Amino acid sequence: MRRPPKKKIQKLAGDALRIANLSLAISQAGSRLEDQDWQSLLDELVAKNLELKHQSVLDAASEHVFTSQSDAYEVLIEAIESLATSGQIKDGDTEYEIMLVAAPILAWSRFEIASGPVPPAILKSLHTSWRESLLCKGVQVSILPALFSIDQLPQDHSAIRDLLHQTAQHFLQNKPITAPKELPKTVPFLADSRYLLGIVLAPTNAPVFQWQMTPAPFDVNKAKETTLLLWKQRAHADIAHLLPGCGFDFLLPDSYYSACREADILVRPISIRSCIFYLTQTLNVEASDLGAIIGRFGPETHPGQVDELRVGFTLKNAPEIIYGVIWPLYQQEDEIMALLGPENADIEERQGDIPRLLSESGLNQIQILEDIFSLEFCDDCQAPLYADAEGELVHPEMPEDAPPEGSLHFH
Repeated sequence: MRRPPKKKIQKLAGDALRIANLSLAISQAGSRLEDQDWQSLLDELVAKNLELKHQSVLDAASEHVFTSQSDAYEVLIEAIESLATSGQIKDGDTEYEIMLVAAPILAWSRFEIASGPVPPAILKSLHTSWRESLLCKGVQVSILPALFSIDQLPQDHSAIRDLLHQTAQHFLQNKPITAPKELPKTVPFLADSRYLLGIVLAPTNAPVFQWQMTPAPFDVNKAKETTLLLWKQRAHADIAHLLPGCGFDFLLPDSYYSACREADILVRPISIRSCIFYLTQTLNVEASDLGAIIGRFGPETHPGQVDELRVGFTLKNAPEIIYGVIWPLYQQEDEIMALLGPENADIEERQGDIPRLLSESGLNQIQILEDIFSLEFCDDCQAPLYADAEGELVHPEMPEDAPPEGSLHFH
């Protein structure tokens, strides 16, 4: 289940209450006809608030149903995300279906992972690669001329909707498509995701992606694997130019929120492996010389809720946290899988994703803390704080004799 907004929302009123009630009605519908009737009313109300940029109304309704009706929450989030990232637009007498598509790239490097403007020649090449490897015949695309980090993407559903419709209008009017002039500075990580964003315009009721043309018996997974392989082959040289000094891998371009969630999930193990490699190379130690402490973290406004796991690394048998990695959670069962693994496994063999990754990388001193800590950050630099073995929240500090940042090559 997708996570709700982090801020605390007050008592519902007006459109927020109606949106919450409609979401609940859809989740309880007993027939498709009833479902469609409620859904049309919900879509109309959500679309109105997106267009008016009333993001607080949508956040309030989402928070309310998240805390009380998980099925209704899924209904509502699907409606908000669908209406923010897709729609219709007319060009004279021709009507198009439009959708915001994200192409994630997972990258890792000892140095800074690049983001920002894409040169015109590479942008032209990427347009060709995207059309030939991803889209059906007759579908047009406009790729935004920037490679985005997660910090540089639009931060709410209303902003996403505006980006979709404005870019589509400019494309149809032959106006230049520009990226934001001043992108926020991205937070540096050893492993992170980068995104190409594209607006696709398809004839009404026509397929968009090549895998939709899969013949019976409809092995869509195989068709998607073929599409991804072709995209990798055609775009590799261009992405290598945009990400100098990085190792990277491609994910399948897809609808914006689906692609971003997939990237957030798949970058997590890469982050842990990258961190261990960085520490062993920088400190000239073996992985077995490192220890790891895993803590659960959640908002103070929702006691018992765990939003992320923070993995603090130590030198073996030393108390100081020297580095840290965040493992965000996206579903309720994510915490169990990350820490303990499948419930049907033998007790002696149960090992969650994080302990398994650490063990496979060579660590054998792994501690999982029982407490749930608040989401604390450093007052000076805003870096996340990590729990040490005693349950104290501390700022990671590399040893004083560690080589200076940037002195080692990483991938």
